[in-house]
Amino acid sequence: MKLTEAKFVQSASDYRKSPKPLLPEYAFIGRSNVGKSSLINMLTANKNLAKTSQTPGKTQLINHFIINNNWFLVDLPGYGFAKAPKAEREKWDKMIWDYLANRENLMCVFVLIDIRIEPQTVDLNFIDALGEKGIPFYLIFTKADKVGKVTAEQNIDLFKKTMLMTWSKVPPYFVTSSEKRIGREELLKAIDDLNQSFKK
Repeated sequence: MKLTEAKFVQSASDYRKSPKPLLPEYAFIGRSNVGKSSLINMLTANKNLAKTSQTPGKTQLINHFIINNNWFLVDLPGYGFAKAPKAEREKWDKMIWDYLANRENLMCVFVLIDIRIEPQTVDLNFIDALGEKGIPFYLIFTKADKVGKVTAEQNIDLFKKTMLMTWSKVPPYFVTSSEKRIGREELLKAIDDLNQSFKK
């Protein structure tokens, strides 16, 4: 897929205020500070599209971007730790799950995993919840440039083995680096393939 245009459309606190579900849609989500905004900017070749921050919990709304005028990229708030009151975090969780469970044009959720660390319970719990609700997802291992190739492969294998304790198989996954643009073409091809099966 050749990406020619990426534009911010809107932010909303309720999925019912999202754009009309006439185009295929892909949601990006991960633990706070996993590098989601940097990945979105790398994917769209626009370093200012999604706001990056060193502060976990910066994304607090459902953010829609339209790509090539024919599909939506959605930046969701991170799950897990964020420096916010419990009531605020619970509000974000409800907003996220209401969106994921009810957005009819959602083709796939891309769940971002930090390749540098061992499997985290918060990631595994989120993935299990997607499975229980029947929501299709792919995995994206981020920050591949921050570790050596051997360590990266070991950490991916460990994550897969941990998943297979409760899953019959591991979903498709991608290895990425926002700084070195690793994995960009593979991700865009996966989205392009899924776009072909979208039905209004």
